[in-house]
Amino acid sequence: MAIVAPSLLAANFLNLEKECKMLNESEADWFHLDVMDGSFVPNISYGPMIIEFMRRTTKKLFDVHLMIVEPEKYIEDFRKAGADQISVHIEACPHLHRNIQQIKSLGMKAGVAVNPHTPVSLLVDILQDVDLINLMTVNPGFGGQKFIPHSLSKIRELRKMIDTWNLPVLIEIDGGVTLENAGDIMAAGAHVLVAGNTVFKSADPKATISKLKTL
Repeated sequence: MAIVAPSLLAANFLNLEKECKMLNESEADWFHLDVMDGSFVPNISYGPMIIEFMRRTTKKLFDVHLMIVEPEKYIEDFRKAGADQISVHIEACPHLHRNIQQIKSLGMKAGVAVNPHTPVSLLVDILQDVDLINLMTVNPGFGGQKFIPHSLSKIRELRKMIDTWNLPVLIEIDGGVTLENAGDIMAAGAHVLVAGNTVFKSADPKATISKLKTL
């Protein structure tokens, strides 16, 4: 069964408390929180203050995805805001192992996010140190993009690496997840489905989350 992590990037921020309440009442497992700095990606989203407000609405796991440069400067701030786990980008971290150690030293689970053009083979020296790999299946920065089909082969390759070493690492798929392709994504070896527009733009978000859970 899939772990479903709706992306709050697609929520209605004029009714954020209502959106959080809906997720609390749904079968969603995690809140997926996309942080963008306008430098690493061509968009700006929100920071620790907004996450702190959302934290007051729920006890569900906060899965924070940092699409920012120099994340080490802000890791502690996001922990204080309520993050339970943080993923940083391999492309943004020249000292990735140090970043992972920092996240774990603050009592959080640590993940590595990978852009569509980055081969998963580059994870070989960090895979045993992380809890989560976030495979970007669209170019990061904007919601509503279409899933990149080649990503299915990357999921299979990564799952093979994890299973070969018998590691407790989750594969999270972030970008273009729909009810139509979620089955293929899970069959390829994923564990976690991040869904933004698919959930929040649907006629019945709770029912959509329930359907994703069963795929």
